Amino acid sequence: MTDEGVSWLGVLWRVAVAMALVFLTYNPTGASYFHWALTDFSTFSALKALAGALLLAGWVFYLRAAISSLGFLGVIILLLILGAAVWLLVEQKILDPRQPGVLSWGALAVLGLVLGIGMSWSLVRRRITGQVDVDEIDR
Repeated sequence: MTDEGVSWLGVLWRVAVAMALVFLTYNPTGASYFHWALTDFSTFSALKALAGALLLAGWVFYLRAAISSLGFLGVIILLLILGAAVWLLVEQKILDPRQPGVLSWGALAVLGLVLGIGMSWSLVRRRITGQVDVDEIDR
């Protein structure tokens, strides 16, 4: 799939950036923006505010693209599919929910996948069906 602006590498990059956005914002290891900037407000600084603003911009960009591309129902369906996949991994004993953080990592990974797939979905759908998404412009 490399026609009209969509490639598997492009999709992977979009998913990787979405995962980075999610895991930089919060992750169970304690090495995240949440732990760095929001646990002790007495040390809040301009650098932390700038980092937070950049993360917020990334979230708005990715969320808006995902909801625009997939639609609200599409986001819900994708969450259900990926959630069921995590459940399958638990059921097959590939993931052990008794291990600390496993479910948190799984939920964060699902969120990153939804954002990344949502960012790519319009391109994939155009390639498969020939339909093009157009933003509505109010005049």
